[in-house]
Amino acid sequence: MKKAVILVSGGLDSATCLAIARAEGYDCYALSFNYGQRASSELDAAMRLASAFSVHQHQVIPLGIGQLGGSALTDSSMLMPESGVVADQIPVTYVPARNTVFLSYALAWAEVLEAEAIFIGVNALDYSGYPDCRPEFIAAFEQMANLATRIGVEGRPIKIKTPLIDLSKADIITLGHRLGVNYGLTVSCYQADVRGRACGRCDSCRLRRKGFIDAGVDDPTPYLDAPQDS
Repeated sequence: MKKAVILVSGGLDSATCLAIARAEGYDCYALSFNYGQRASSELDAAMRLASAFSVHQHQVIPLGIGQLGGSALTDSSMLMPESGVVADQIPVTYVPARNTVFLSYALAWAEVLEAEAIFIGVNALDYSGYPDCRPEFIAAFEQMANLATRIGVEGRPIKIKTPLIDLSKADIITLGHRLGVNYGLTVSCYQADVRGRACGRCDSCRLRRKGFIDAGVDDPTPYLDAPQDS
């Protein structure tokens, strides 16, 4: 069976990516990271998803990227933005070079496994303006990957698959719902508590909540307080 490494954060998008990879007939290998994120409950969600999808193997890699600072996702002294996404502005929730680092680990594992593809749930529509979620970044990384690896040099290029990149959050939820994803297993909130309960105020909560409303799908997210739908 063809193999794929799927980056699984525990959130809505990566859960949908996992479902897509399975539907496309891949033998799925899930990869998650403990990089010092404030919402550690998302790793619990990643493990739940890996189990629910019966992945062949799930690895959780410890990384020290959080100790470098520079992001509200890893530095509890920084205020988490709760006013919504601002156009043409990269928010403080951006983790410097995170997807570059994550994809590099996924590439290394994919080469060991002789996998054909890496799935990552980046999105260029309903997202927070992160530069490492853009199509041009993915294209550049894929080119680098096939220049820098034995499998690429030997004529077995690896594909970086981004099935969600042109979809709205509502489209993603609709697709995942059709594929049977249980979004109640996922955690998207930037500052979820240890039980995975969402704040309902951060950018990620707002995008997720709006997606469920626009998709006409019941939102299974447990909230600490009533969510803000604006």
